[in-house]
Amino acid sequence: MKNTDRIWDLVEERRATYRALADRVYETPEIAYTEYASCDAHEEQLRAAGARVERGVAGIPTAVVGEWGGGGPVIAILGEYDALPELGQEPGVAEERPTGGPGHGCGHNLLGSAAMMAASALADWLKETGTPGTVRYYGCPAEEGGAAKTFMVRAGLFKDVDAAITWHPASLNGVDDAVSLANTRIDYTFYGRAAHAAAAPELGRSALDAVELMNIGVNYMREHIPDDARVHYAYLDAGGVAPNVVQAKATVRQLIRARDLPGLRDLIARVNKIADGAALMTETRVERRVVSGVSNLMGNTVMSRVMQAAFDRLGAPPFDADDRAFAEKIRATLTPDHIAAAFREMRLPVRADLPLADFVAPLDRPSSTGGGSTDVGDVSWAVPLVEARVATCALGTPFHTWQLTAQGKSGMAYKGMEHAAKVMAATARTLFEQPDTLAAAKAEHAARLAVTPYVCPMPDEVKPPLRPRAA
Repeated sequence: MKNTDRIWDLVEERRATYRALADRVYETPEIAYTEYASCDAHEEQLRAAGARVERGVAGIPTAVVGEWGGGGPVIAILGEYDALPELGQEPGVAEERPTGGPGHGCGHNLLGSAAMMAASALADWLKETGTPGTVRYYGCPAEEGGAAKTFMVRAGLFKDVDAAITWHPASLNGVDDAVSLANTRIDYTFYGRAAHAAAAPELGRSALDAVELMNIGVNYMREHIPDDARVHYAYLDAGGVAPNVVQAKATVRQLIRARDLPGLRDLIARVNKIADGAALMTETRVERRVVSGVSNLMGNTVMSRVMQAAFDRLGAPPFDADDRAFAEKIRATLTPDHIAAAFREMRLPVRADLPLADFVAPLDRPSSTGGGSTDVGDVSWAVPLVEARVATCALGTPFHTWQLTAQGKSGMAYKGMEHAAKVMAATARTLFEQPDTLAAAKAEHAARLAVTPYVCPMPDEVKPPLRPRAA
């Protein structure tokens, strides 16, 4: 049935253009801070849509901002386009067929395309109606572990923004309940003294021993941290491949997560003490280097209600028989636990027989526990923010897997992408049309900050990594 809402008509008019943009990003996948081709595609489309464009914002060559309109409130629409390593997959095939290299295992080819689709539709709506206001598209790289939005917030790119809207591909539909973990990645490098491990071991001071003792200390600490906190680690440098040499240098990366920023700061202090203790026990020296940091999401009930109203009017994406058939093939590669986990994440009753989400989750559902992290969190501390989850894949599809990448150019992915653009555009339109609602959202945000002020989790000395364009 044809929509009668003009903002939705404006989104639909862009269908072919933004499907092509999503395809182009899918076919040139790039990981954090190397998204030159994807950023090129977004910049070109912004210029074609008549936006005022600035590339390389916040000192990040692969970040871009486009703006339309003027005066009135400034509404930001956030997009992403980074991929994940080793998830290249032949699209449209319900079996693992890796293509090598990175792939869009989190749907960010769709995320950025839908966000710009909504922003450009809003720009035309502002012009058609004569409504004063500014819509701004933020092309954000490096969400997957790179914390680009944290750098963008720290650089003041949101200081004049009144509200921000975003979305993420999902297997269910609903307003995100703004639950995520604040996190930081810190590299701990221990320096010891090399020696012959057989002839003179007493002369050596093992940096690898220090790393292993640090990990033991962190493992024992896990019993005594909040249930929703997490600490993960990876060896970046184990000191070499010769066991007959006492390792003089070794590095471990600790990924520390906590429910909120104050909790994260407390946990970092405890992990630092463990590192110092490991250095003391092994007579080595430890240096710390913060790699990245992101805040937990801060919710906004006013904006959540506005987005829920848009969802309720629009309903679920209009999936067809072909979409359901492909979804069933993907689900045949999953376990019942995968399918149940999708419902548990949004605190909904499990419907194991449903291939695609044909409903919108209610706003008053119980809050999820949340286990992941996102740099969208820092934007939510800078300005009032709301995020949608829109179905683009088979119910139960685990993200960061070949199954998600396989669905990245499917009919259901495109339908969900367009649906997300409509939800975001309608949400923004309400904020433009209802100054009192926008004022209430900003007042709620200010009240939350008054209780817990924002402290950027990224130290001032940490800069965005500059990675050259591939030859």
